[in-house]
Amino acid sequence: MNEVDVVMLGYGDEPYLADALAAVAASTGVRPRTVLVDNGTTRDDLDELCARTGATLLRPGRNLGFTGGVNLGLAHGEAPFVALVNSDAIVAPDALARLVAVATDPGIGIASGDVRLADDPSTMNSAGNPLHVLGLSWAGGLGDPATSHAEPRDVASCSGAGVVLRREVWEELRGFPEEFFAYQEDLELSWRTWQAGLRVRYVPDAVVVHHYAFGRHPAKMYLLERNRLLFVLTTYGGRTLAALALPLLSFEVAMLLVASLQGWGRQKLRGWWWVLRHIAWVRSRRRWVQAARRVEDRELAHLWTTRFDPAVMPLPPGSGALQGLLAGYWRAVRPLL
Repeated sequence: MNEVDVVMLGYGDEPYLADALAAVAASTGVRPRTVLVDNGTTRDDLDELCARTGATLLRPGRNLGFTGGVNLGLAHGEAPFVALVNSDAIVAPDALARLVAVATDPGIGIASGDVRLADDPSTMNSAGNPLHVLGLSWAGGLGDPATSHAEPRDVASCSGAGVVLRREVWEELRGFPEEFFAYQEDLELSWRTWQAGLRVRYVPDAVVVHHYAFGRHPAKMYLLERNRLLFVLTTYGGRTLAALALPLLSFEVAMLLVASLQGWGRQKLRGWWWVLRHIAWVRSRRRWVQAARRVEDRELAHLWTTRFDPAVMPLPPGSGALQGLLAGYWRAVRPLL
């Protein structure tokens, strides 16, 4: 059986951690070796949980974020496959094996699971995540019946709740950029996978049940918006940035207005300030990402969308016309990529 290094992170009270660890340990068809990274867990039974499930416990002494925690955890293994499983996600017994079977294909970079809502496992949490031309991403198929996403397909981005990669792919992509800390890192890794000439594949029979909650608190919105900017500025090609400059700048103004009305305007401005203070890192990261890519944006343009999912992102009245305008604009500039 294939060996898989599984990394899981712990933070806060982690009410589902015991079940998540036990589910990975009970996996069939693979030999999982789990590393639990303690990013600040308040539970006092981590040693006991790890002993019971065969997991290795790492205590870095500070919160490394999702990006730093995953990078640390996977650096402690050498299995030919690596997996990310959320601490509030319960993998089906055969889920990891099914993901490994797909990730074995040399043309596949990331195998992404069929993530269901724990409150109703017949309902989707994510069937792979879309990518909007303005850099936003969301849980694809959220709220849909699972039966409507029963076919495997390529997707723009994986859902980080349950994925498998070959270790050689993870190492070639150099893992997550630790500056992201949390949020959008699965999108960033997925897009660089596509740029490397590999595909991101949704695997409908690899079921992962997720205790999902979005939680629109200011700190999360700060990271989401800041990391969206970092993603766009570092991964989009020069022609793409030039072609989308007008809608991207307009969207920034609109997002500041929305943030101000919703009470997190300072967090939005804080994101801009972080980018400005770390512009040297942004430039350096961009140079590396663009030099490493093998596929140009024009070959990936079919993966972008100009439509928001109203089930995930409720839009104000009149936004339909703006989306139509953006779609027309994208059709006009896409040939310039």
